[in-house]
Amino acid sequence: MKKEWKLWKESYLELKNIRTITTCAMFGAISIVLGYFTIQIGDFLKIGFSNIPNQIVAYLFGPVLAPIFGGAMDIVKYLIKPVGGFFPGFTITAILAGMINGCFLYRKKITWKRAFIVNFIIMFFCDIVLNTYWLSLLYGKGFLALLPLRGIKNLIMWPVNSFLMYSVIKFLEITGIFQVLEKPKTIERTES
Repeated sequence: MKKEWKLWKESYLELKNIRTITTCAMFGAISIVLGYFTIQIGDFLKIGFSNIPNQIVAYLFGPVLAPIFGGAMDIVKYLIKPVGGFFPGFTITAILAGMINGCFLYRKKITWKRAFIVNFIIMFFCDIVLNTYWLSLLYGKGFLALLPLRGIKNLIMWPVNSFLMYSVIKFLEITGIFQVLEKPKTIERTES
């Protein structure tokens, strides 16, 4: 428990670092650009990859900054490119996904297993359960009527999102970009 509290505290201290804020702004811009490549399939289904910068922010800066970033990006992306009506439930989902990503990725070594587990948890709780519920409230459709189509789409995207997250984070680690973006002190990643 002490170890987890320490990670939350370290993540909170990241907010005081100007390098952290500018890095988040850069990843925010990347997320907005990736949002333009989202494929909208009707009112209830879309496929996009703008969550990759959110996962990188969670990996770099943890469970305090990642939810703030996720919620802010949800609102900013809606203001820049509104699709449908704004609904705060989706912002809550983005905040929760950021927190889950931050808890699973911050100061941890990225592995295939970790990538699949964190993406499964987010896919199930955030994308399938919460977002389907928000859509049923927003459009007046039955939750169970929306669930099969959204469940199939998310099950198909689960390995794709896991592969992309793992590959991008590994690539950025190998190229040394994370060492440039993180604080000057050396940070050890743990196996846990």
